[in-house]
Amino acid sequence: MGCFVPFLVNTITLMVVAGFFSGFELDGIAAAVMASIILSVINLFIRPLLVLFTLPITVVSLGLFIFIINAALLMLTAGLMGDAFHISNFGMALLAAIIIAVLNVLINNLIVDPLRKK
Repeated sequence: MGCFVPFLVNTITLMVVAGFFSGFELDGIAAAVMASIILSVINLFIRPLLVLFTLPITVVSLGLFIFIINAALLMLTAGLMGDAFHISNFGMALLAAIIIAVLNVLINNLIVDPLRKK
């Protein structure tokens, strides 16, 4: 159950972002689930290395460089998915990374955490 909830939240946020922006397109729920799986694996293995290697610039930018890393990983996910997941440009990926981060915080703090405390 502990691994399923973040995966589900990630899938929901990807679908929400795809629903609001034309430059961020998913070909349905199956594509959102697959993108969430790929993004979770990338976040598990590649993201920690990128964060470690870019630590000086992240500190200088007061942590804002993390959004650049997240956008790059979203672009990598879209590249691995092929035609099922399309992001028009890096600016859209950056906007999507920011919105996904905000949605993840809101969903976790307002829905997931109160349900876990019951």
